[in-house]
Amino acid sequence: MTGYPARFSRRTLLRHAGFAGLAVTASALLAACGPQQATPTPAQQATPTPAPPAATPTPAPAPSPTPAVAATPAAGEIVIGVLATLEGAFALYGEEAVRGVELAVAEFGGEIAGRKIRLVKESTDATPQVAREKARKLIEQDKVDCIVGPLSGDEGLALRDYAKTVPDKTIVNGTSAAQDTTLRDPAPNFFRFSTDGVQWMAGLGTYCYEVKGYRRVATLGEDYSYPYSQVAGFLLEFCRLGGDCVAQFWVPIGTKDYSSVISALPGDIDAIYVILGGSDAVNFLKAYTEFGGKAALIAGSSTVDQNVLETKGALRSRVVGIPAAMPVAADNPDPAWKAWVEQYRKQFPQGLSTPSLFCWGYYVNAKGLLLGLKAVNGDLSDGQKKLQAALAKVEFDGPTGHIKLDKNRQAIANNFVTEVAEGPDGNLYNKLVKVVEGVNQTLGLPEDKYLALGSFSRDNPTPEKIKQVFGS
Repeated sequence: MTGYPARFSRRTLLRHAGFAGLAVTASALLAACGPQQATPTPAQQATPTPAPPAATPTPAPAPSPTPAVAATPAAGEIVIGVLATLEGAFALYGEEAVRGVELAVAEFGGEIAGRKIRLVKESTDATPQVAREKARKLIEQDKVDCIVGPLSGDEGLALRDYAKTVPDKTIVNGTSAAQDTTLRDPAPNFFRFSTDGVQWMAGLGTYCYEVKGYRRVATLGEDYSYPYSQVAGFLLEFCRLGGDCVAQFWVPIGTKDYSSVISALPGDIDAIYVILGGSDAVNFLKAYTEFGGKAALIAGSSTVDQNVLETKGALRSRVVGIPAAMPVAADNPDPAWKAWVEQYRKQFPQGLSTPSLFCWGYYVNAKGLLLGLKAVNGDLSDGQKKLQAALAKVEFDGPTGHIKLDKNRQAIANNFVTEVAEGPDGNLYNKLVKVVEGVNQTLGLPEDKYLALGSFSRDNPTPEKIKQVFGS
C-alpha cells in the first residue's frame, strides 16, 4: 500500500495490565429504537468523516467495594465522576464502561496515596447537551475532582469544549472517539488514553483490499461525528490502494427500519462497510439477514463489539467471518491481555464472555488518570496544574500494549484487525487477524497533508480527494 507506514505483526505484542453483569437480549435491544429512514448520498458527493520495553503483567488486587455516593466529598477522598450512556440506543455499552473504571480502581486497591477513591456515576444518552449537563452536575453539585467519560463521539466534542470552562478540573475520556476531540482545538485539561475512531480502523482498509479482494464498496453509518471518523479511517487506506466507494448512507441514531437502505444498495458492489452501534447494529444485521442481503459486510469497531455479538437470534449466522478493526481482540495471546480478561471475569462473573472495547476504553483512561494521581501523591491543589502536567507524561503498558500520549494528549497505541468467529463454547468473538503497532492519530501520514483534508464529516473526505492528496 502506497505510503502506509504501520508494521503488521502477529508476534506476542502486548504488555502489562491490572457493577453488575449486562444480560442483553435481542428483544430488549430492538425496544430501544425509534423508526427513521436513511438518505443515500453518491460517494462523489459524500464520503465520511469519521516503545518502551514492557513490564511483566501483574494480576490486579481484589476489588474493593464501591463506596456509597454522597453529595459532598469527605476529607481525604478523591472523588471521580463517571459519565456513561446507561440509556438510549447505546445503553448496552454503559455497563461495560462502568466496569472498566471499576477494574482500574480495584487495581489500585481503591485508593491513591492513602486517599480513598469514590466514584459518582451519571448516565447520559449519547447527546452532547445531556453530556454537558451531567458533567456540570458532577462538578458543581457532586463536587467531583475529576471526570472519566464520555462514551459517544458528539458527547466527547461537547466535553472538550466544556473542559475549557473549568480549567481547574481534569477530564479524561471514556471511549468517545470523534477524532477532532483532540486533533483540532484541544482542551489542555482533556486527556484521551484511548485511541480514536480513525485509529481504530488502522489496517482494515488494507486487509479488505489486499486479502479480501474488495474493490467497490458502499458505506452505512449513523449521522454523527464518530461514524464520520470511522468511515474516513477505512477509506483513507482502502482508496489509497485503489479501492472506490460508490454510495453512502447516513441514518439517525435509533433507526429501527433499515428496509429502505437495503433496497437502495447498489448491486455492483463487493461489500458494505457498516458502522452502527448498539441496538442500531443489531437491527441492521437482523434486517440484512432477513432480506437475504448478498454483498459481503465489513464492520466498524462498534458494529461487532462483544456486546453486539452476545445478543441472541438469527444474526449469528450472518456475522461469522465479517472483518473489522478495533483496539481489542478477544483471543489476543499476550499474557497481559489474558491476565486482564481473567480479572474481568473474576470481578464481574455476570459480565460478557470477554471484555468489550468499551470496557477497555474506560479502563485505560481511568488507569491513566490514577497513574497521574499517583505521580503527584494525590495532590489536587494549585488548580490541578501539577496533576495535568503529570498526566501529559503518563505512559504505561496496558492489556493491549504500550500507551503514550502525543502533543494533543491523545493516545498512540496498537490496533487489531479481526474477523468474527465462533468459539468452541458457541460464543461469537473477534478473532485476531493482524496487529498494527503504535498507531498515531494521522495513521502515520504526513500531518500537514492529513490536516489539509479538513474535519471529517458526512461529505468529507471523498475518495477522489484522498487519492488527490495522497495518491493511489
